[in-house]
Amino acid sequence: MTPAAYVLEYHLVNYRRTWRSSALSTMVLPLLTMLGFGLGVGGYVTTGVDGTAYLDWIVPGLIASTALQTAFGEATWPVLSGFEWVRSYFGQAAAPLRVADVLGGHLAFMMFRVLVSVSAFVLVAAAFGTLRSPWALAVLPLSVLIGFASAAPAMAYTASIPSDSYLAILFRFAVLPMSLFSGVFFPIDSLPDPLLWVAWALPLWHAVDLTRAATLGLNPGLAGLWHLLYLILWCVAGWFLAHWRFQRRLVV
Repeated sequence: MTPAAYVLEYHLVNYRRTWRSSALSTMVLPLLTMLGFGLGVGGYVTTGVDGTAYLDWIVPGLIASTALQTAFGEATWPVLSGFEWVRSYFGQAAAPLRVADVLGGHLAFMMFRVLVSVSAFVLVAAAFGTLRSPWALAVLPLSVLIGFASAAPAMAYTASIPSDSYLAILFRFAVLPMSLFSGVFFPIDSLPDPLLWVAWALPLWHAVDLTRAATLGLNPGLAGLWHLLYLILWCVAGWFLAHWRFQRRLVV
């Protein structure tokens, strides 16, 4: 096993003791979301979107948004705990582990959590008959990609703050705008031009577009390649930022 794999094992062992506390919400939240937004709001959107029933259209956006929100949740308070409260990062750094091992092992666990959450959502969506293509299985690796693109920069931010009071800023000015202006609930074409440029810059819109193409069986074309490259850019930049901030904080 690699050193990072031992860090992953540490997080998995801890999760084995606490998974029951999140298991119910992992299955119930997708169900409530489907009923509330898909059937509730969808009941008023009788014409659908671009010829697609609103429930079928909104599900991929909700899947991508679930991946992002799970990643942010795992990359904020648990990371700050590793620095400020439990201080597990310092114990790991004192062992024969590099900063890259500590960071990589925890990121791998976060991607596991993202995959579990998205898999639950996909199962619920399949039960509602909203997955219209076998390519819908591609949302699983796509969720890991958007999860990494979200978690790595969030870890860099969390490693730079002294207390959890700063995390509310991240959710108010990053997670909430991304959820609203990334084509999750309505097509971004209806946005005014300034907000349209904001939507294009947000990583979630690229993930939503790819996920929607997969669940509806659409050909993303060259735009799909651009979406993938853009998300990979966020992953790479986020990794280097997180590594830099972890290095500054762990290595004296």
